[in-house]
Amino acid sequence: MRTVGGRQRFLRAVLAVMVGLAAIAVATGHGTAATTIRMGHVGYPGSLLAVANDEFAKRVNEALKGKYEVKVFHSSQLGSDEEMLKGIKVGMLEMFQPSTIMSTVDPKFGVFEMPYLFKDRVHVKKVAEDPQIKAALFDPLPEKGLRLLGMWENGFRVITNNVRPIVKPEDLKGIKLRVPSGVWRVKMFRAYGANPTPLAYGEVFAALQAGVMDGQENPFPQIWGGKFYEVQKYLSLSDHVYTPAYSIVSDRFWKTLPPDVQQVLAKISVEVGDFARSEGARMDKELEEKMAKSLKINAVDKDAFVAASKPVYEDFAKEVKGGKELVDRILSLR
Repeated sequence: MRTVGGRQRFLRAVLAVMVGLAAIAVATGHGTAATTIRMGHVGYPGSLLAVANDEFAKRVNEALKGKYEVKVFHSSQLGSDEEMLKGIKVGMLEMFQPSTIMSTVDPKFGVFEMPYLFKDRVHVKKVAEDPQIKAALFDPLPEKGLRLLGMWENGFRVITNNVRPIVKPEDLKGIKLRVPSGVWRVKMFRAYGANPTPLAYGEVFAALQAGVMDGQENPFPQIWGGKFYEVQKYLSLSDHVYTPAYSIVSDRFWKTLPPDVQQVLAKISVEVGDFARSEGARMDKELEEKMAKSLKINAVDKDAFVAASKPVYEDFAKEVKGGKELVDRILSLR
């Protein structure tokens, strides 16, 4: 007959085994607690970056219910693009959605900074899915600790400022213009005559409000999300650059994932690329109408801007190995 003490020891042993098994299940992603995938971006609620990231999280969480859960951190909660780029390599987060900053990872990504390169979003989709573009830009990233799962959208960029309407490049002369990090946006606006200064997205509103910057350039959803229309007078429909956004995962984290989970993340990343481009087109139209209530909106002489952009292309071809070939390939997909 088992003693009370023996029974208690037996129960404690069973409980210890159960706790151990539960811990193993959680650690391997097969328990009731899902493994968290932290995904960061700099966009504010209402921006296209926020909409796309939330859609990605929704779809992944439905597909991987109980195994993995994507948690989105917006508004630079996990840091600036530069900080998240560093953090993803050391395990501070698992995924993030950069844009222009990718040219600091590989100079060839500067091709997406070339002015007036993209015709429309149909052209963008062809580029995103092109095997030659993937081989040149996307496939080498794991060597740098990153893996690109999909090309999403930041959007076609327009210019706002408090000095004057911008119709031709010379209208930018002397204007203090905030631009994102990356050498090519600076080169481009210097070629147009502006005084461009890189500044983190999260600091732009205060800089415009204080007059430290006269203006900025961003896609409509980023202007709306950042409420820049509240501290600007003019909006010029330049569409000077189309910037993608990228679904990036830590390569180290990626290698810990089961193949079926990798497949889900990759598949949904591609699907959300199509979703983001569709939403981008819808939001451009809707937000232009909304911002027309508080900003003076004007068309620009795009031919004049294209002509003034020639030195930027020449520099890119000289400074970036394979740069001209990338430009030619993208142009061929028009």
